[in-house]
Amino acid sequence: MAPPAQPANTLPPGDRGRRLLGAELLIVLGLSLGASGIGALISFTDSLTQNVALSHQTAALNTSAAPGRPWIDLAWQLYYICRGLMPVVLVGYLLIREGTSLRVLGFDLRRKLADLGRGAAVAAVIGGSGLALYFGSRAAGFNLTVVPSGLPDVWWRIPVLILSACQNAVLEEVVVLGYLIRRLDQRGWGAVAVLLTSAAVRGSYHLYQGIGGLVGNMVMGAVFVLLYRRWGRVMPLVAAHALIDTVAFVGYALLHGHVGWLN
Repeated sequence: MAPPAQPANTLPPGDRGRRLLGAELLIVLGLSLGASGIGALISFTDSLTQNVALSHQTAALNTSAAPGRPWIDLAWQLYYICRGLMPVVLVGYLLIREGTSLRVLGFDLRRKLADLGRGAAVAAVIGGSGLALYFGSRAAGFNLTVVPSGLPDVWWRIPVLILSACQNAVLEEVVVLGYLIRRLDQRGWGAVAVLLTSAAVRGSYHLYQGIGGLVGNMVMGAVFVLLYRRWGRVMPLVAAHALIDTVAFVGYALLHGHVGWLN
C-alpha cells in the first residue's frame, strides 16, 4: 500500500524533511550569494597572485555596461538590478509553498517608521566603524581600493545607484539573514552555529575586496543576526543596509575628484 501523499504546503517529517530543506537552501545559495562567494574567492586569489600590492588594485562596483551609450547602459543597469532580485522572488515562492510568505521574515511595510528609525541607527554605527576598518585594512595592505561607482555622469546615475543599494539590501537580508536563519533553525541547528554560518556566508561574497571586506562583513553579519533575533524582522536591517550602500555609492559619485582621500 502506497504511503499517503504529503500536502503541497508541507515537507515530509523527520530526517527526510531536513534533508530536503538542506538541499533547498543549497540550491538557493548556489543560485545567488553562495555562488557570489565562490566568485569572490577566485577574484581574491587572482588579486593575491598579481605582482601588485592589494592596496594598489581596485575593486569596482556599479560599473558602466555600455560606455558612451547611456540608454543601452541604463537598460543594462536596470536589467542587473531586476535580475539580482530574482532569488528573493524564489524565496518568496518557496515560503508560499511552505504555507507562509515573506511576512514571516518580517519583510513587509507594517512598521515603516519603526523599521526606518532602527535601520538609521544601525547604519550610523555600522557605517562609521566599517569605513574606519576599510581605511585601516587598505593602509595595512590587506584590502583592495574599493570604487563604489564607475557609472558615467548622466541623469540616471544617482537613481540607479540608489536602486542598486536597495537591491543589495533586499537580496542580502532576505536570503542570508531571514531565509537562511529560518531554514537552519528548521533543520535543528544551534543558535551559535546559525550565527557563524550566516556571518561566514555574508563575509564570503565580500572577499573580492580583501581581508578587510571579509572580516568587516562577517562582524556586520553577526550583529545583524543578533538584531534579527531580537526584533524578528528583516526590514530594519534592509533599511540599514540600503542606507549604508546609498551613502557609499552616491557619496563617492558626488565627492570623487573633489575630496582628496577618495582619490
